[in-house]
Amino acid sequence: MEVTATNPAEETNVWGGGNQPLNASYGKLMMWFFIVSDALTFSGFLVAYGFSRFKNIDSWPIADEVFTHFPFLHGVDAPMYYVALMTFILIFSSVTMVLAVDAGHHMNKAKVTFYMLLTIIGGAVFVGSQAWEWKNFIKGEYGALETRGGQILQFVDGSTGKRVSLADFATKIATERTTHANSNGIWFVDEGTLPTYSVEEIKAGFAANDNLLIRGEKINEEGQKIVLSREASLAKINDAVNVVEGANLIHNEYGNRLFADFFFFITGFHGFHVFSGVVINCIIFFNVIVGTYERRGHYEMVEKVGLYWHFVDLVWVFVFTFFYLV
Repeated sequence: MEVTATNPAEETNVWGGGNQPLNASYGKLMMWFFIVSDALTFSGFLVAYGFSRFKNIDSWPIADEVFTHFPFLHGVDAPMYYVALMTFILIFSSVTMVLAVDAGHHMNKAKVTFYMLLTIIGGAVFVGSQAWEWKNFIKGEYGALETRGGQILQFVDGSTGKRVSLADFATKIATERTTHANSNGIWFVDEGTLPTYSVEEIKAGFAANDNLLIRGEKINEEGQKIVLSREASLAKINDAVNVVEGANLIHNEYGNRLFADFFFFITGFHGFHVFSGVVINCIIFFNVIVGTYERRGHYEMVEKVGLYWHFVDLVWVFVFTFFYLV
């Protein structure tokens, strides 16, 4: 049997050139290991979301009715416009990262600096936009009632079919309202802050407005939420026990509370990744400015952080599809 001699120089430089596994340096390979493991984590979250949505398909909130806000356009119905803009900004930042990596291959420090700066700005804008989306989601816009069984009752105008906020019809009743404390509250649990209106005030205002109807969280075959008749609405509102304004991990004015739980968890987890990527990009950006990679003779660190940034962008495409489009 013929034995081929191995060059000692190749053995000591396995990760730096020549005889490299997958033709990648040690740093790149470890980044790929991280990306694969993180992709499996996101896959598990999205699969869990899919199962939960399929199980509650007839009561899942409609994205076009939830994400309707646009900055500086208060009261304008703009379903999914801002989310689409956020997605475009993040994808564009991936393009600028590609240009930064390409400039690094050509050892062009000025272009690497410029495109890295654009990438950082794009990521920061996306994180800020996601925080703004969270604020509106938590605050809510219309408000709703919740039954003892956890069903959400929304209010619509019978003539136009458009949502009506609690502030438009609730009747003020002069009663003393006290926040439940853990010493005297229901089941000895802190209530937090009181809602703007009580259940009695909303019931009184609803009874006084004959044009108001109740829309439940159930969805019909046409993909629209079922609106009850006036008689059925008057009977249904008597089942209400809580006022819900906005969304949190316990209550959700938009519909099924699992939607809010998954929204906070998955978009928050992705937002943490983007924020981490912005921080890392800032570190690499300053290293580029001070000439660290010029002295090393390569910009491989820019390429490694670029792999992470492309992964974050790709994950958002799936999150955007699952939460907002499907």
